[in-house]
Amino acid sequence: MQDAMTPRQRLDAVRERIARACARCGRKPEEVTLVAVSKTHPAEAVLALHQAGQNLFGESYVQEALPKMEALAGQGLAWHFIGRLQKNKVKYIAGKFDLLHTIDSLELASIVHKKSAALGLVQPVLLQVNLAHEEQKAGCGPEDAEALARAIAGLDGLRLDGLMLMPPWDPDPEANRGLFAQARQLRDALARSLGLALPELSMGMSHDVEQAVEEGATLVRVGTDLFGQRPCAL
Repeated sequence: MQDAMTPRQRLDAVRERIARACARCGRKPEEVTLVAVSKTHPAEAVLALHQAGQNLFGESYVQEALPKMEALAGQGLAWHFIGRLQKNKVKYIAGKFDLLHTIDSLELASIVHKKSAALGLVQPVLLQVNLAHEEQKAGCGPEDAEALARAIAGLDGLRLDGLMLMPPWDPDPEANRGLFAQARQLRDALARSLGLALPELSMGMSHDVEQAVEEGATLVRVGTDLFGQRPCAL
C-alpha cells in the first residue's frame, strides 16, 4: 500500500502523525522538525520528496552523502549528518552539514572543532547518548554525558544544541517510551547544569515517531515511511 503512495501522500501522512501526537501532549507541530532520512535512496527520490514540500534531509554515510549533495546543489535543501562519523572522514564534511547528530567522544568533537575553526565556522552538533548501554552502538553513557557535554561546550568551533538518542530496535512502538523520557530528562538536566539552552532532542523514527514526539522530541528521523524500503545497504 505504501509503495503505491506518492511522495506528497507519504509526507502528508507523516506530518499528520506528528500533528496528532503534538495535539495529544499539548505541543505545537512547528515545535517538531522532520528529518527525512535519505540514506541509500537516490538523488531523484530526494528531489521528488523536496518537490512535495520537504527541505531537510539526513544522511549517514559520507561517501554517499557528498555526491548526492553535489547533484542536488542549488535546490535549496538542508542536510543533517545522522550516522556514525568516522574521525578520518571529518575533513570531508566540515562546513557541509547544518547539524551533526552523532558526536559521542571528546576526541571526535575536538577533530570537528579544529576543522570547523580552521574554516572560520561554528558547527552545530548534538551529543549522542546510549541510554541502553548497547555495546554495538555509538553514544556516551548517561554517567559520562555531563562531563562530555561540558567539554564540547568549551570548544569554540562547536555549538552544542542538544542530545541525540538511537534506542534499541523493537517492533513495539511503546517499548522505548521510557528511554525517550530519560533522554528528555537528561537534556533538561544538562541544560540547567551547563547554563545552556540545548533546544534540540533528536529521537524517534518511522515506527515510533508519535511516542518520541509525545516525550519531547524536537527532531524526528523518518526514512521508511517517506521513501519506502531501502533499495540497498551500504
